[in-house]
Amino acid sequence: MKAPTPISQSLTLPDGRVITLETGRMARQADGAVLLTCGGTALLATVVANKDARPGVDFLPLSVEYKEKFAGAGRVPGGFLKREGRPSDREVLVCRLVDRVLRPLFPDDFHAEIQVIITMLSFDPATAPESLAGLAASAAISISNIPFNGPMSEVNIARVNGEFVINPSYAQLEVADMEIMVGATADSVVMVEGEMKEVSEDEMLEAIQIGHNAIKEQVALQSALAAMVPSAMPKREYSHETHDEDLRKHVEAATYEGAYKVAGLGLPNKAERSAQFKAVFEAYVETLSDEQKASSLDLAKVYFHDVEYKAMRNQILDNGIRLDGRKTDEIRPIWVETDVLPGPHGCALFTRGETQSFTTVTLGTALDSNRIDAATMTGDEKFYLHYNFPPFSTGEARMMRGTSRREVGHGNLAQRALKNMVPQGSGYTIRIVSDILESNGSSSMATVCAGTLALMDAGIQIERPVSGIAMGLITDPESGKYAVLSDILGDEDHLGDMDFKVTGTEKGITACQMDIKIKGLSFEILKNALNQANAGRAHILNVMTSAVPASRAELKPHAPRMVVLEVPKSFIGGIIGPGGKIIQGMQAETGTTITIEEVGNIGRVEISGTNAEGIALAQQRINEICFVPLVDTVYKGVVKGVQTFGVFVEIGRGTEGLLHVSEMDWKRVEDPSALYKEGDKVEVKLLSIDDKGKLRLSRKVLLEKPEGYVERAPREDRGPRHDHGDRGPRPERGERRERGPRNEE
Repeated sequence: MKAPTPISQSLTLPDGRVITLETGRMARQADGAVLLTCGGTALLATVVANKDARPGVDFLPLSVEYKEKFAGAGRVPGGFLKREGRPSDREVLVCRLVDRVLRPLFPDDFHAEIQVIITMLSFDPATAPESLAGLAASAAISISNIPFNGPMSEVNIARVNGEFVINPSYAQLEVADMEIMVGATADSVVMVEGEMKEVSEDEMLEAIQIGHNAIKEQVALQSALAAMVPSAMPKREYSHETHDEDLRKHVEAATYEGAYKVAGLGLPNKAERSAQFKAVFEAYVETLSDEQKASSLDLAKVYFHDVEYKAMRNQILDNGIRLDGRKTDEIRPIWVETDVLPGPHGCALFTRGETQSFTTVTLGTALDSNRIDAATMTGDEKFYLHYNFPPFSTGEARMMRGTSRREVGHGNLAQRALKNMVPQGSGYTIRIVSDILESNGSSSMATVCAGTLALMDAGIQIERPVSGIAMGLITDPESGKYAVLSDILGDEDHLGDMDFKVTGTEKGITACQMDIKIKGLSFEILKNALNQANAGRAHILNVMTSAVPASRAELKPHAPRMVVLEVPKSFIGGIIGPGGKIIQGMQAETGTTITIEEVGNIGRVEISGTNAEGIALAQQRINEICFVPLVDTVYKGVVKGVQTFGVFVEIGRGTEGLLHVSEMDWKRVEDPSALYKEGDKVEVKLLSIDDKGKLRLSRKVLLEKPEGYVERAPREDRGPRHDHGDRGPRPERGERRERGPRNEE
């Protein structure tokens, strides 16, 4: 059987790499399947949509899966089973990036179940697969007959050495000072997410603009491919909603005035607002007959939701009044506490309106680092953040079935916001955990603020505090009016047009995440939102620093202290010992935890513990094993041998030097044994190390020179040396000359 001829289209990136989209050769039973290749990286994206919606479903049941095959990177999975398991956090984050752009592009009334699966089949380190996942998924949908308001694409934009790079490699990302993922259609930016090293609002807008320009080319590429696929058009017909326009008008006429009034009351309590809106709807329901209730109640609820949507938005655009009574640029009341409980190494309670985060910091060693073992990436994270969103935070009772994708995403955003402000040389592994105790809007930004305060409470000397804010948007396409909202509520997120989270220090932005729900959002509105966010961040930061001006000067008493030593790589084996015997013995003796990491030609030794004496003793033991003598350094040594010409002094484990009689004192010493005996402790200075490794020590340079002392002439000016007969060569360092037996007295 002859292989089918695939249909393909290609695009060349500015750096010369070629992206190719191909269909017709793989996964042909899916509604749409595209193989994307770029260099050695290949992604297979497939989409399947059921023909009909399930009864009672009034939302879009879209699922996006992203999977990296270890074989594609030439690796075997770890673990006992040796097969790919549940999605890693990294894979979940890629799923979310794609989902957030695709979801708003399907028709509002399409409710059939859709499954998008993106599989990395081949990996090239020069081309990051997550940069291409959105393009592959959108291409697969575009060539199918599934209704879709795309195409869309996503690109990663990084600034490397002052230049913007499209879809950078992992090596380029390591040195970038800005990295954002932009998702968009040809005419509208839909999603932005990324991290920065304190950049300005204008710099971020420039990166978004560059990303959108690149996306326009990729959208055209997909349109060209779809035009070559006969099954891409026409799109399938469907009927997943049944509406009653007369009922819609009746509900709006009967309830809009009451809903508009409630939206303008300025009630700060979410439960009270919900009760007031519910009362408006229940008053309408009371006017219905039993027959009308039986036939129309569910649809009436849908239409009343539309009434709430309209009433809330009109109050803001007409009167500048938000649901809780604030002005558009006003921040909810904030209060903060640190050192709330005695157990954590650092903790903070941050409350803004009805959103509250209790965040803790735990200081650990290299053994506590977060291990990453993905198909495309391995390593350790020494700074990581976990975010938990229990149901009681919103007054709900529901099953808790492990960490949700939302929790992974929010935790990642907060981690990226803070990580560049944490000093790299602290030595500690730092784990931050945010538990959301109350939620009504922007709990991820509360996590950033609480995380900053908890780090400061733990005594971590962060470079600068970070605050975060979520911005919203209300627009009216007909009139052109719009309002940017600072510090949005949950309802303002749900009923609004944008959720734009921005974090930063007083110097600039550190992270962002934006989801836009409308088409054609202008860059002017984005700029206004960023500038308003800057003012809001500054206000929140002022409240935080007023309560906690600076990090603790010292760690808390129960927090582990850490000393970091760097030793030559050749000493690592000596520290560990056979079977780990030496390092385990040191840990047992000193009550510390000792870890060793090999970095190039250096061994990085971490000693941690809560007992300062134990840490000092462990440090002493390691210094003894790794002793390297340094010229001009003073040592406290032990006399190991006494000779007529001097004494041998051990200044380090297995390291001896000669303290010659001429270096013992400023006055002449006739008999060294009169001054020193084996086992005596003596302070000496290392004067030099000769080519053979012999150490020359001095005691007299540490003593005060007598008044009127006259230096003796150099030896070469005092005639030839006396012949010492056949005493033989001088002993090597650490050895004593073989002598005959002493005369017995």
